[in-house]
Amino acid sequence: MEHVAALTAELLETDRTAGARRAAPAALRAVASVRPPASAASATSAASAASATERSALMELLQVAAWILFDAERHGISQRLSRRALALARTLPEEARSVELLVLSVLCLQEEHLGRPAASLRISSSVLAGRDLPARVAAIFHVREARARARLRQGHRALRSLAAARELLADGPCERDPSWTWWFDGSELDGHHGLALTDLGDLDGAASLLHEAAAAGDAPAYRSLFSTELASVLARAGAWRETDAWLSGLVESVPDIGSVRALNALARTTRTIERGPRVPRALRDTSAHLAASLRKETGPAHPAFRAVRRP
Repeated sequence: MEHVAALTAELLETDRTAGARRAAPAALRAVASVRPPASAASATSAASAASATERSALMELLQVAAWILFDAERHGISQRLSRRALALARTLPEEARSVELLVLSVLCLQEEHLGRPAASLRISSSVLAGRDLPARVAAIFHVREARARARLRQGHRALRSLAAARELLADGPCERDPSWTWWFDGSELDGHHGLALTDLGDLDGAASLLHEAAAAGDAPAYRSLFSTELASVLARAGAWRETDAWLSGLVESVPDIGSVRALNALARTTRTIERGPRVPRALRDTSAHLAASLRKETGPAHPAFRAVRRP
């Protein structure tokens, strides 16, 4: 159990500071190192021979690895690990099962990210309807619900869910909030609110919120996504001068961006600029420099780089 807990702690620190690109290979190795000897063994049968403490430790490792591989755009294996984590969680005593909700929150986000908002909404609505949730957990699932509804063009209901999340977050932390909710703060909410507004077509509102989220200091590495999505929003709005200013600040940081989702957002931005009307030459030059940086970063046959499409 100590070995598994140490692996999980190491993965969490690597992901927080360097991001999924650097953490993904270690996550795959960690999961392989604790896999049951019989490849066909189910999570439930493996759990029967282990104590609740051992099962909980393995569940947390699987959950952390699933998150990292999601942010590395390795969705098939990420979802398989999430399902294994859920199966283990459901063998634990009720008081030890809060990480089940974290797994479900990642699955919600992943379904929306993959263009399946109806599936995401089914998960979030089920969680919100069926449980007496701590305030911060409820806020997280209201945000997941809002993102799905925004993709489904249910604008009024999406904004209502975001308002509910903001109200719950404003109440501050409470004793019932699980420790894993540490990352859900005002900047996280601003970022997801901005992404929801992007899907609803309010690009000015989205840019304002994403700028606030991107300005947060000492944030986990995955939040580079909010900075790169801001560039995408500015380009979609045809705000060429603002796009050039923001991208110029991002180009040199490409080697340090740890989120593959964030790199993909930059790749989309270069394609938007390529197709845009009356794009200033300076911005085209910046975009070309960015595209070259992305190609340099995503060229190696590294498993965490696989999903990044070249512009």
